[in-house]
Amino acid sequence: MVKEQSKAEELQKHRFTFNLITQGRYRFYSLTLDSDLLAKICFVTTREEDPQAGFQRVLDTKRAKEIADYIDSGLGTIPNSIILSAQPEANLQIIKNGKIIEFTEKPNSFLVLDGQHRIYGFSLAKSRLRVPVVICNNLSRQEESRLFIDINTKQRPVSNELLLDIKRIAEYETDSEHLIMEIFDLFNERTDSPLLGLMSPAKKSSTKLTRVTFKAALVPLFSIFQEKETEEIYKIIRDYIHAFIACLNQMSVEKTITKPTVFRAAMQLFKSVVKRVKDKYNSDYTVDNFLDVLSPAFIRAKPSWFTHARIISNLHEKLEEELNDFTL
Repeated sequence: MVKEQSKAEELQKHRFTFNLITQGRYRFYSLTLDSDLLAKICFVTTREEDPQAGFQRVLDTKRAKEIADYIDSGLGTIPNSIILSAQPEANLQIIKNGKIIEFTEKPNSFLVLDGQHRIYGFSLAKSRLRVPVVICNNLSRQEESRLFIDINTKQRPVSNELLLDIKRIAEYETDSEHLIMEIFDLFNERTDSPLLGLMSPAKKSSTKLTRVTFKAALVPLFSIFQEKETEEIYKIIRDYIHAFIACLNQMSVEKTITKPTVFRAAMQLFKSVVKRVKDKYNSDYTVDNFLDVLSPAFIRAKPSWFTHARIISNLHEKLEEELNDFTL
């Protein structure tokens, strides 16, 4: 930062070198600012505070605190730029032959177009850091609103499926996530897998099981397998799914196993079935034994249970009821 001429000026004026970026009809100034300064000069217009012109989301304090903790941990960085719109209070000027940007330090100098939670999180953090910033100038409120819309609609977030895949590489997984993703990979790769060719590891799919669906279905089962090795868990679930698909096959609806609601219902029923196999066959978890215990749940089942949206939503309860009726 360029030194000021006097202490009086330094309290109100700030000068920084910048890079000029032109995109279409917009001109932006790219620079870095101290995180503590950002907290002093930026504001957010919320719809609650300004119903007529407000457009920003309400701040999520929990999310901001997570950012602060992440920064203070010293384990990572957030390199993407904060996007601001200079307000009249900033009195933004380009000086020194177009090489220096100057603005006045006031609470309402800059409106935040993107990055409000990062700014708030940085202000909560104990650590101070330099933050990449892009400043727009001379925008009307309409232009600010449209730019906000563009920023928040043109950028597509990474899918949850891909994030789960990347978390493995980054070693950010919890113990349960790590175990479940290992099992997912076995089902996706093994030739003896009943789900071979029916899984999508890194992207959403309407015809295949994704990591997100698989994780959601298996997380409730994690406590059952805490003392078992990954290979053993895979074999037990593999044989159970073989048996479940065999029951579906009797009604010619075997392809519905990739429907998230059907797969989740199958895994919800797993707890009851595995307990019965344990009691009846002394924990001999084979396809035949699973099929023997599971088949009664399908005696009165209809194909519509697995294909009609309204019925699928209660599929687990219906199958559980059939299973309990047979047992009684």
